Amino acid sequence: MSNADVVRACFASYLAQDRAAMDRLLAEDFVFTSPLDDHIDKAAFFDRCFPTAHRLRSQEILDAVPAGDDQVFVRYEYELTTGERHRNVEVMTVREGRVTETQVYFGGRFPRG
Repeated sequence: MSNADVVRACFASYLAQDRAAMDRLLAEDFVFTSPLDDHIDKAAFFDRCFPTAHRLRSQEILDAVPAGDDQVFVRYEYELTTGERHRNVEVMTVREGRVTETQVYFGGRFPRG
């Protein structure tokens, strides 16, 4: 599986709320950073971030671009159940088939069309 495939599998596991699959995809020393979370560990990610998929009506990966040996830049669009649409970018580091780090950069609202 390529690094981009691992990243796509993470997104699919999140949407399906398949914790077992996500656990296999994340390294034990996984670190997650976003504007709301400052270098939280895997346990905190599963407590705070993973269970939030219910807020989404849809999510689509627009680009998953490998960068260097172990990073993948992901740009995606999602629609909340409220109808708001957003685009974000994540930089995910993948080593030996598992994600070791995710850095999330929040985008703003994005209109339809």
